[in-house]
This record gives sequence, C-alpha cells and structure tokens, in this order.
Amino acid sequence: MEECLDLSQRQKPTSATVTAPARLLSGFFPVLLEILEEILLHLPPDQVVCVCRLVCHQWKEVADSESLWRERCRREGYLLRDASKTPQDWRLFYFLCKKRRNLLKNPRGEQDLNGWQIVKNGGDKWAVHGLRVPHPDETVQNNFVTSFSMCTKSQCIDLEKEGYNPSFMDHFQPDIRISDWYSHRTDCGSSYHIRVELLNQSRKPVQIFAPETAYFEQWTEEKWNQMTHVFKNYGPGVRYICFTHGGKDTQFWKGWYGIRVTESCVEICPAKDT
Repeated sequence: MEECLDLSQRQKPTSATVTAPARLLSGFFPVLLEILEEILLHLPPDQVVCVCRLVCHQWKEVADSESLWRERCRREGYLLRDASKTPQDWRLFYFLCKKRRNLLKNPRGEQDLNGWQIVKNGGDKWAVHGLRVPHPDETVQNNFVTSFSMCTKSQCIDLEKEGYNPSFMDHFQPDIRISDWYSHRTDCGSSYHIRVELLNQSRKPVQIFAPETAYFEQWTEEKWNQMTHVFKNYGPGVRYICFTHGGKDTQFWKGWYGIRVTESCVEICPAKDT
C-alpha cells in the first residue's frame, strides 16, 4: 500500500472542486459529483488514491479534490491545532495524520530493554524501575534508570520499513518531531544526554540535534522535564533516524542514582501540527 500511496508522484489536490449541483459525471451511468464524493468518503483511502482516481477524468477530479480530503479529515477527527493555518495539501495532511505514530519501540520500558541497542552500559548498567514521581501522562508507570558511569542506548529507525518511502521523504520532507522525558533524583546529582541524527542511505548525517548535556545538582526539585525538537526543511536523502539518549549520576554512587528517561518519541507530523 505504501508504494500505491506515493503521493509525490500524484497530482496535488486543488480547491477547484465542482460546485454546480446539477453537473453529472460522464461515463456508463450519470452520478452527481456530490454523491460520488460521499461514496468515496466511505471507501478506504488507499482505494480512493490507487483505484478510484484511475476510472476516468471526472472520478480523478473528485478523488483529488480539496473538499474530499478536508471532509475526510473532519469526519475522522484529524483537526488543525490552529484553525487559521490551513494545509496547502489536505490529502497529504490526511495521510500524515493517519500514519502518525511513535516510531520508537518500547519507549516506556514496559518490555524491559527490548527494542533498544545498548551503546554504553556503565556502573551497575541500565535498569527499568517504577516511577519515583508521577509523570504528566498517568499511563506512564515505568522509566529507564542509569547508574554511576555513562549509560546510553539507541534505536535506528528505517523510514522505508515504517512506510515512508524515499520519494515521499525527498519530495515532501515532512516534519520530524522528537520528544523525550527525563528526571533526576533529589538526593543525587546527575547528567542527561540526547543526540538525534537524520541519516542518508550510507548512514551519514544529514542533520543532527545534539543539545548541551543537562546537569542537575543534588537537592534540587525532582520532576519530569521534556526535551523536544522538530526537524524541518532538512533536504532530500533522509532514510534513517538514529535516536540516542542516556546519562549517569555525577557522584559515583553504587546503584541506580543517575538520570531517568521514559516516554521517548519520534514521529512524522503534518507541518501545521508541530
């Protein structure tokens, strides 16, 4: 279905939808355009793009229309955060919303360390514990915990395997949003590190997000902090996303007194939603 939905090879929907209610579709049977649009709204979206638009010129006109995809977004609850900023391409907005999900596996430690590549496993190594302080999202109950020497872990996301083919990424360059939650212990100082790379086919960086290491002093308030970043206009060639984070405690205490991380997220988003 991903190949079929290569929207970069298809005509962008326009606002030039037919408004005359009496206009009929030519072909074997006459159908009002409004009725055809309603029919298409009840079909799977991939069939609309890959099959229905190939029937004839008039069907293509309706399948490509802005009104069809705007209404589809409305019915399925894909709403704009800012109603004053409308998408240039409602069909693209629809499919980005529909495919939107966290591309990282096991972001909360609910499956121990499965899905993560351990890069550094210092001190008493990575562990998964219950939360010490509540997370803003009440469904989050676990976090990854670091020790007294550097602990880092990573995931490399293959965008094509996740359904974002090369021509789509090169043509549209959709926003890539990353998010990570981290917290320290009140009784011990710690440090937090994150690095996210957009890589080309040869695994060479196209763009990098690597803020300065965050340090927390002993006896400061224990709470959850969120790190966010949005990659925009990064150019063609992006095929992988490498997400790496971690840290340690800064007092070299045996056990798990270092930084805690959870609810990490990498997602492909509509530009109007970042």
